Parts: sequence; C-alpha cells; structure tokens
Amino acid sequence: MLVPPSYRRLKRGPQVILPKDIGLIVAYTGIGKNSVCVDAGTGSGWLAVSLARICRRVVSYDVRDDFLKIANRNKELEGLDNLELVNRDITKGISERDLDLVTLDMADSEKALKHVYKALKPEGFVAGYLPHMEQVKKFVAALEKRKFRNIFTVEAIVRDMLVRKEGMRPSTKGVWHTAYLTFAQK
Repeated sequence: MLVPPSYRRLKRGPQVILPKDIGLIVAYTGIGKNSVCVDAGTGSGWLAVSLARICRRVVSYDVRDDFLKIANRNKELEGLDNLELVNRDITKGISERDLDLVTLDMADSEKALKHVYKALKPEGFVAGYLPHMEQVKKFVAALEKRKFRNIFTVEAIVRDMLVRKEGMRPSTKGVWHTAYLTFAQK
C-alpha cells in the first residue's frame, strides 16, 4: 500500500495508525477546524499529527517517554503549535473538558472510559482502536455500562489494484486487518 506523501516524512517507532483508519475516525466523528480532541496512546504520533492538521487543539497522552520523543519529532516536522504531548496515564484522569473527540489506542482502553465520559461534551465521540475482537467485546461492554450511545464497530480493509493495459485486478498487496474501530457518543 502506498503511503500518502504527507505521511512519508513522519518518523515511525511503535506501530502507527494508518491513514485508512484515520480517515474513518475523521469521517465518523465529524471533527473539524473548531474541534478539541484528546488522543491517548500517542505512539509515533501519526494520529495526533493528523488530528492536529484538522482540529483547533489536540492533546495526546502517553505513558512512554521514548514514544513521546518520536511523536515530538513528528510534531516539529509538521510545525504544529496546536498539538500538546503529555507524559501521563489517561486512566488516572483527563484534565481537558468539553472535548469533541477522545481516541484510545492502548491496552485496556476501557479503563479510561470513566474519565472520557466526564471529559466529552454532550454528543462528543470516543473512538477505540482495538486490534482484537476480545478487546472490542470488553470495550463495548464498558461503553454500555457507562451509558454511551450510538455504539458501532467497523474494520477498514484496503486492497491495491493492479491496472495494466491488458486488464485490471486486485494486486497481491494491501493492508488488511490493522484494528477494529469502535465508536460511541456521550
């Protein structure tokens, strides 16, 4: 799969959320130029950088300083003054309020939902990036317990196409499963 030019210069350390999934997060949550978001599980910062390209303000939490250093390099490469990187465990609390979106890309992300619910504005979204079905089941059960609504899960699969003079067919390349995306609203 080809990486869009705007991502080619970004550094990678830990696994990144790919543009195919970032696009779904943006589309399903409706975030825009006036949105304020919190991202947890910064990793290399690809999602945080992508959100900051679109939104008014983004705060990204991670417990690993080594990941935040990579994300900070990506932030600086993009010149994003509206992206704040924070070394903190989101399961211990979120100081930001009236958020449009909280994204969770971390183990046991359901443990953050108590704080997420308080931090979101009415109609705000949470998006969980969950690699395994078992994680989705735990996350959805926790969303339901916390009274989130409009809960749904999707998976994006992208196949490259081989286009030639003699015909077109799916190529043997593509990005199949990366994670399930579970969305819910306050």
